[in-house]
Amino acid sequence: MKMKLMFMSLSAALAALGTSAAFAANTYKIDPNHTYPSFEADHMGISVWRGKFNKSDGTIVLDPAAKAGSLDIVVDINSIDFGHEKMNEHAKKEDIFDAAKFPTATFKSTRVNFTGDVPTSVDGELTLRGVTKPLTLTINKFKCIVHPMHKREVCGADVTGQFQRSDFGINAGLPRFSPEVKLAIQVEAVKQ
Repeated sequence: MKMKLMFMSLSAALAALGTSAAFAANTYKIDPNHTYPSFEADHMGISVWRGKFNKSDGTIVLDPAAKAGSLDIVVDINSIDFGHEKMNEHAKKEDIFDAAKFPTATFKSTRVNFTGDVPTSVDGELTLRGVTKPLTLTINKFKCIVHPMHKREVCGADVTGQFQRSDFGINAGLPRFSPEVKLAIQVEAVKQ
């Protein structure tokens, strides 16, 4: 009988450990009012054009104890904003983003890299204009607080990356306009 009780206690303890481990990961929903993927590219060597996307959505899962996590982000290409309406409309056309055929861009992580319990970079795949290529995003700043308005945890980050637009079939203006695109992403996400 003692052996049976010990086995049952051990089983209960293992089940409790398994349950707590399953809940160690936290899920965060992107706050679209505080998240703006922005980008810049050289304009014939005389200036740098900058723009952003006004609509994005996604989910972030982080488990600092396990040094694991995931990102699944969707960006609305039609929300492009250069601060110049004619350029916004041109960028949506077939020779650049072809928004009618490819209305979204996505980033799906394959690995979140940590230093200690802080995420410092994300390896993943960017899909743009129907082409998928690897992309690493560097997390330059990361912080979580209990948000005074939401009354729950909100995490924010400053993220950078870069890619060659020609890899995704965006060849308009080459070689006058640089093929290199630099990303600067401000992101905030609310714990669910």
